[in-house]
Amino acid sequence: MARYTGPKFKLSRRLGISLSGTGKELKRPFPPGQHGPNQRKKLSGYGVQLQEKQKLRHMYGLSEKQFRNLFDKATKMKGIAGENFLILLESRLDNLVYRLGLANSRAGARQLVAHGHVTVNGRKVDIPSYTVSVGDVIGLRERSRGLKSIKEAREGRHHLPNYLEFNDQTMEGKYIRLPERAELSQDIDERQIVEFYSR
Repeated sequence: MARYTGPKFKLSRRLGISLSGTGKELKRPFPPGQHGPNQRKKLSGYGVQLQEKQKLRHMYGLSEKQFRNLFDKATKMKGIAGENFLILLESRLDNLVYRLGLANSRAGARQLVAHGHVTVNGRKVDIPSYTVSVGDVIGLRERSRGLKSIKEAREGRHHLPNYLEFNDQTMEGKYIRLPERAELSQDIDERQIVEFYSR
């Protein structure tokens, strides 16, 4: 299944979650469409599991195949499968570029990485799904530091997670530790996703 390229605001309202992180999409807190305000949403157990899976998948902008492969990898790791899965998603290079405030969205971060603007430990990496290890340093290529989109993103950054640190002088960020579950999205019930794939 290909990556979703349709209207993001419609999708956010359908899923009941802000995919951009700004919350602008949810000014009208009901599904899109003519009958949106009058819809009675009573989901089955399967429907709830599917919705949680779709929320998380669209939040990180992954295709179904990428998402499933990452879930399978998480189940083979020690610990709780759902939490491992969220940590693997959070450790993707495109996500960490977004978290460091070098892009306004995950889609923008994915484009920055794919176009070769980002380095990991001083080496160019152009694979958005690259898994960053604890201790890795994420930076920008010298010629990319003056990009208008990066300047705008840095000016608009409000919050830097505790598991990252950023040096404004060198424009480099470091992944200092794995995130804890409490630091990740509280809008997602990862247990429902585990149950969905365990059927």
